[in-house]
Amino acid sequence: MQLIGMLDSPYVRRAAVSLQLLGVPFTHRSLSVFRGFEEFRTINPVVKAPTLVCDDGTVLVDSGLIIDYAQALAGRSLAPREPAALRRVLRITGLALAVAEKSVQIYYECELRPPAARHAPWMERVSAQLHAACVALEAELARPPSPTDRAGVVTAVAWRFSRGVVPDAIAALDCPRLDAFSAAAEALPEYRAAPFGDGTYPVAGA
Repeated sequence: MQLIGMLDSPYVRRAAVSLQLLGVPFTHRSLSVFRGFEEFRTINPVVKAPTLVCDDGTVLVDSGLIIDYAQALAGRSLAPREPAALRRVLRITGLALAVAEKSVQIYYECELRPPAARHAPWMERVSAQLHAACVALEAELARPPSPTDRAGVVTAVAWRFSRGVVPDAIAALDCPRLDAFSAAAEALPEYRAAPFGDGTYPVAGA
């Protein structure tokens, strides 16, 4: 299998770390949806990262669905089955995905639109949503998940992404739990093998 997309994307990186944790063999191809748009389109006409090209040629999109498929291949899950524990994992996962999503929106607004075309009310709204998600996620980390479960992976990856690409947007926030959790996760081999950035790195099982 081949995972397509750049590791500076929280969604691509979430999938890469999860595949490693599940022990599912894959190779990684670092391809930008911007600079490599035409090349990416030959693999997936939707040009959405991450894209997973399965062994039979089936193309899957969306990090959550790719993780679902990887769990089926591995015969185990990165999330608990017991309802109360699963509910908490889903709560944290949703908040972390909101952090990633709102950070991406701010990044695109600032990097892709000329200043004259930026919409201040939209930026204020998205920034408020980002702050709310970060504050709620920081509170949840009073009882942190494992950095190797489904909630932990997306939490660590989303926070590293936000710190890396929109630091000004979260500069006013005090999130020591998120900082500590992210730092601990980044020290693990599965995260080090797929570090935040634009390169291609060997991954477990490749």
